[in-house]
Amino acid sequence: MTDEGSTPPPVTRAQVLGVTLGNALEFYDFLVFSFFAVQIGQCFFPATNPHSSLLLALATFGAGFLTRPIGAVVIGGLGDRIGRRPMMLLSFAMIGLSTLGVAITPSYAAIGIAAPIIVILCRLVQGFALGGEVGTSTAFLAEAAPAAKRGTYISMQYAGQGASTLLAGAIGVGLAASMNDSALASWGWRIAMAVGVTIVPVGLVLRGRLPETLHATVSATKAPRVRSYAGVAIFAFLTMLSATVCTYVLNYMTTFAKATLGMPSGVALGATVAVGAGNLVGALIGGVMSDRHGRRPWMIWPMLVFTVAALPGFWLLTRYPSAATLYGVSFVLRMLCSIAATSALVAVAEALPARVRSGALAILYAVAISVFGGTTQFVIAWLTGVTGNPLAPAWYMFAAAVLGLVAMAFARETAPAKAIASA
Repeated sequence: MTDEGSTPPPVTRAQVLGVTLGNALEFYDFLVFSFFAVQIGQCFFPATNPHSSLLLALATFGAGFLTRPIGAVVIGGLGDRIGRRPMMLLSFAMIGLSTLGVAITPSYAAIGIAAPIIVILCRLVQGFALGGEVGTSTAFLAEAAPAAKRGTYISMQYAGQGASTLLAGAIGVGLAASMNDSALASWGWRIAMAVGVTIVPVGLVLRGRLPETLHATVSATKAPRVRSYAGVAIFAFLTMLSATVCTYVLNYMTTFAKATLGMPSGVALGATVAVGAGNLVGALIGGVMSDRHGRRPWMIWPMLVFTVAALPGFWLLTRYPSAATLYGVSFVLRMLCSIAATSALVAVAEALPARVRSGALAILYAVAISVFGGTTQFVIAWLTGVTGNPLAPAWYMFAAAVLGLVAMAFARETAPAKAIASA
């Protein structure tokens, strides 16, 4: 921990990359379960009805969200007391071990009911680790950044998630192109999970070299009362709720294309690449442009366009279900959502007091994502099956986008005025 009045050593680009890489790898491991939900369902949850098997797999995916609030309180809270760096190391190690557990667990056919039980336990550990990851890493980036580049630094949070999605999709497309559906369901998906595990030692080294950004006297002071930043908390919850639902609907595109539109695995998995690319591009645009022009305009306008485009985009996809349409709709919608979500995340990090920044960010993010991220893919799969309407995911996403847009419209500008003027 640094002393009061001192500043942490300058953070190099390589060290910022280390935070980004670590976050990207954590989300890669977490999201790859979702991208291969159909295959994992066949492996661990065999059922006579393929739709039931998919729902069981998605319910297991959602189980990982149950422990996110616990991880947020424990890891995020400790990040405000003993430092950002040790907690980032802890979360990274835990998710690496839990992902290894999923990758090597035998199938239901081999060990019976023990297989899904082990997978669920591993998912709970993954959720615990990720519950504290967002708060500690975002707090670190906010504190390590120069004021004029805070948006750019924090944008690396979502950019890392986009890179992980892009990598997961690219590996999925490669696996689908090199093996048939039977092999992909049997063992191919395990390769995708194993990739994340192999990078864990590299991530631990990179994070171990990071400086500490939390002042010792800041951590020793009494935490401010929640009501002193209640407005920020409400804004954060609504915007994170909105971004979470939109994110997990769009991350569901691969499963939607395969299970609902009947596209081949190779084409369907390409949607993950498009979503990842849109997330990566949108995050960088949102971070850089919010540094130049402020957070509010780069929250509101992209989210407004996203809200208007969501239903027509899905209608176009169901009307003309081609690879080009799938990739185009996935990329554009994800890019717009990412621009707005990144700008909102920067605003939240700037508005929260340093003493509670890690914990508050972690808890707000974990609650929003646990309630809505953990249920979104299950809900839209269920709605699609019950109603027979392929536009069900779009309607769900539209409602969430409206909530986020309303919150953004009432938000205050948090960007330093001098930083904007000099940009």
